[in-house]
Amino acid sequence: MNIIAWVVLGLIAGAIGKAIYPGRQGGGILATMLLGIVGAFIGGSLVTFIQTGSIGLVGASLSIPGVIVAVLGAIIAIFLWGLVTRRTA
Repeated sequence: MNIIAWVVLGLIAGAIGKAIYPGRQGGGILATMLLGIVGAFIGGSLVTFIQTGSIGLVGASLSIPGVIVAVLGAIIAIFLWGLVTRRTA
C-alpha cells in the first residue's frame, strides 16, 4: 500500500477511534494520523492471528473492512497509550 493510502487510512481510523474512545486524548493531526497507522497494524495483526493462528505484522487495507479493523486497532492503541502514560493522583 502506498504512503498516501497509509496517511488517509491513518487519518480516518485515528479520528474515528478518538471520537469513539471516552475521555479526552491530546495531540494534533499528526498524532491522530500516527495513532491510526499504529491502529491499522494492531488491528491487521489481530485479525491475521484470529484467522490463521499465526502472528504476523500485517496492516489493514484502505477498504471498508480495513477501516473498521484499523479503528478497532486505534481504540486498542489509545487504551494501551493511556496505560503507559497514566499519572497517579
